[in-house]
Amino acid sequence: MKISEILNEKVVRVNFECSDKDDAINKMVELASNSGLMTDIEKVRQCVFDRENLVSTGVGKGFAIPHGKTDEIKDIVAAFSILKEPIDFDSIDLEPVKFIFLIIGKETLLNAHIKLLSRISRLMNKDEFRDKLAEAKSTEEVLKLFSDEEQSVFEV
Repeated sequence: MKISEILNEKVVRVNFECSDKDDAINKMVELASNSGLMTDIEKVRQCVFDRENLVSTGVGKGFAIPHGKTDEIKDIVAAFSILKEPIDFDSIDLEPVKFIFLIIGKETLLNAHIKLLSRISRLMNKDEFRDKLAEAKSTEEVLKLFSDEEQSVFEV
C-alpha cells in the first residue's frame, strides 16, 4: 500500500494549530475521522493514546508518528499535518515536532501497518523531503510532495 493511497485532502492540513502533545493527538484523530473509515472514534483515540503511553512516537528530526491498531476501522486510516508552531512531543532527540503523521491499522492487517510505518519513516527521515514539506503552503502541495517522493524512492 502506498502513502498516496491513504492520504487525501480530507485528512491533510498545513498550519495546523495544536497546543501540546495530547491536543495534537486528539486533533489528529479528529482529522483522520474525516476519512469516514472509523467505526468508533473513541476506541480509535484510546488505542493511539495507549500506544503513546508506552513510549513517545516523537521519533526525532521534528517528526512524530503516533499510531495504533484496532478493529474499530474499516481500513487503514491516516492523517498528516504540518504544525503552525512546533510543539513538545517528548521526542527521542528532545526537539519539538513540526510534522505529525497519524496511522491506525487493523489488528488483522499487522503486516500492512508495519510496512506503512517503515515507508513513512524512510520518507520523513530525508532532510531534503522534510525541508520541502516545511515550505508547503497547501494540502494539494503536500499530497503532491508525498506522491512524487514516494515514486522516486520506492518501486510502486
